[in-house]
Amino acid sequence: MMVASAGAENPMLLTITTTAPPATDLGYLLHKNPTRAQSFAMTFGQAHVFYPEARHARCTAALLLEIDPVGLVRRQPGDNRTLAEYVNDRPYVASSFMSVAIGDVFGTAMAGRCRERPDLAASPMRLEAKLVAIPCRGGGMFLRKLFEPLGYEVDARQHLLDELNLDWGPSRYFTVLLRKECRLSELLTHLYVLIPVLDDEKHYFVGEDEVQKLIRRGEGWLGSHPEREVIASRYLRHQKSLARRALEQLTAEDSPDVEEIATEHDLEEGQLEKPLSLSQQRIGATIAAVKAVGAKRVLDLGCGEGNLLRAMLSEKSFEQIVGVDVSHRALEVASRRLRLEHLSDKRRARIRLLHGSLTYRDSRLVGFDAAAVLEVIEHLDPARLNAFERCLFEVARPEAVVLSTPNVEYNVMFDNLPAGKLRHRDHRFEWTRQEFEAWAHGVCDRFGYEVRFLPIGPEDAKLGAPTQMGVFTRST
Repeated sequence: MMVASAGAENPMLLTITTTAPPATDLGYLLHKNPTRAQSFAMTFGQAHVFYPEARHARCTAALLLEIDPVGLVRRQPGDNRTLAEYVNDRPYVASSFMSVAIGDVFGTAMAGRCRERPDLAASPMRLEAKLVAIPCRGGGMFLRKLFEPLGYEVDARQHLLDELNLDWGPSRYFTVLLRKECRLSELLTHLYVLIPVLDDEKHYFVGEDEVQKLIRRGEGWLGSHPEREVIASRYLRHQKSLARRALEQLTAEDSPDVEEIATEHDLEEGQLEKPLSLSQQRIGATIAAVKAVGAKRVLDLGCGEGNLLRAMLSEKSFEQIVGVDVSHRALEVASRRLRLEHLSDKRRARIRLLHGSLTYRDSRLVGFDAAAVLEVIEHLDPARLNAFERCLFEVARPEAVVLSTPNVEYNVMFDNLPAGKLRHRDHRFEWTRQEFEAWAHGVCDRFGYEVRFLPIGPEDAKLGAPTQMGVFTRST
């Protein structure tokens, strides 16, 4: 097995590194033991997974492919073969073969599942991905156009055609380093879709199955990506009808209707947090936490315009989903975003929107497995918090509650937020981590719950993360 030279820059090599201690938790997420190397038979050769380093402060997992180009040619029907089919760059560079290997070898991690540590799978962490040699048709600028809108810090080094003869100029091959604070599943999904886009030469048949893969893997991010047309076209080998069909579904799910105009306040907060992708991270963490407790019937309290509801609707494990908001206008927008009138009868039966206040007892909310309350309580007057607590934790009393709120300590990290200002003009307060934890423990003591805390977003050593989340579960 080709692992002896793991420290060198091998071809067809992807490494994923975290420095978030304990960094060896990466092994749980990838479902690959850091103490031993593993090999997997692929249709095009072999895939090897090993850990060049596995320490408390830093852990790196490597995915190395060995391609059998001669075997690939021999498996093709017909005799009209050319020399190019035997002499090419397939064994040496990251390509659609790497994407296939990610899906096969890291498929469970890419799906965001980790039975032993579901909280870990739902939590963003400091990640660094390195592709040693990848062809990029479009150059370094195109490479950045793909990854930077997704929040990645991109470091790309272009290789020369001949390191000893500079006159030959640059090649189309790059070594790429991507850094981001995100969930591992998010990183793997982006690599799975975008590696074949960079290469622009898929090595297998593309049909309806690939359309469905792109729709599934692109959900939540591709529909709003500025390069979505190019991504869809290249991913589907420039088959216009397939790309058009994929984009129609993706943009329908990921983009708001033209009629939907967010309020000035929502735009203000959304633009502030957009570079950190906090909204998507909160949704991802919530979905993972709710699924981890086996919830079937779920509430979204303060559902707003339906971002979380839309994500929940795509999860088949949720049999009943109810969104509640005090704003009639927000519910109207949510209804349009969810396209309730156009859903099939089966999907439409799974979801309801209710008008209601979170500070008044509501028997319609009793009997649910879980409730999500994302970025809501800071909009309540402190004097109304007691009523909110009783309505949720005493009357509705779901088995689990996932609740998030801003961490005011982190506000100094936002360049566009004046000192002393809260993130939203309608916020009545924003808590420090200590204040939030004290409130949460008080709720647990009064109503018979237990709580664990999750940081959402990039975590500063002194200031914490921009969003703080509490996952409450009933103890009595």
